[in-house]
Amino acid sequence: MTTRTALLTGSASGLGKRTAIELAQKGINTVINYRNSEKEASELKTYITENFGVECTVIQGDIASVRDCEKIIHHCIAEHSHIDILINNAGPYVHERKHLIDYDMDEWKYIIDGNLNGVFCLLKYFVPKMREKKWGRIINFGFERADTAPGWIYRSAFAAAKVGLVSLTKTVALEEAKYGITANMVSPGEIIGHWKESNILDAQGKNDENTPVGRPGTGEDIARTISFLCDEKSDFITGSVIPITGGKDVLSKRLGSY
Repeated sequence: MTTRTALLTGSASGLGKRTAIELAQKGINTVINYRNSEKEASELKTYITENFGVECTVIQGDIASVRDCEKIIHHCIAEHSHIDILINNAGPYVHERKHLIDYDMDEWKYIIDGNLNGVFCLLKYFVPKMREKKWGRIINFGFERADTAPGWIYRSAFAAAKVGLVSLTKTVALEEAKYGITANMVSPGEIIGHWKESNILDAQGKNDENTPVGRPGTGEDIARTISFLCDEKSDFITGSVIPITGGKDVLSKRLGSY
């Protein structure tokens, strides 16, 4: 396999971090993006370079900012010359329960920019470069059933942006297929707390009565799926939205709690 380079947004911790480690294990160079977690990003860089023998660089930037997106792009080109794999993990989220009419315009715009417009900004630059190499992998993060455009009470901005991202993912998949570029979305289930950075082995034997498979979901469950989609032989999988939930109907649970 030709050495590839991946940019992972929001990857200093959580699912992004676990995915960066998974790709590094496969011999893929990584660019770690963070917004506020400088210490965690630096520690991850050290861990990757010392354990997997690949290049790893770190760049601060808020995906909701066009200026920061441009800074990230310039860093990637200066340090690695190209990006073959773009993983759009970052995405702001309002934890406060708010009706649609209670969002102010700046807050609404920030959520849409961070979950949708920032992805467009990165795609606009990196897709032409992928075209030149006739190879590319784009992985976007969604939520369970985003491809059905469900309503999600108190999460209107986040849900609207991610539903829009589903369409964007499918459109890019269609437009770029002839250039050897695939675009897919992963929709993680309820993976919380330390499980976001944990391995499947850690979860085996741990009982979770609320998940049909019987164990908690882990960061490795997500990272392994992304790694598979990035494989050279996964070129027939594009425009897909893949739920990774352990069989759990996560959205219904969330709606039922309000």
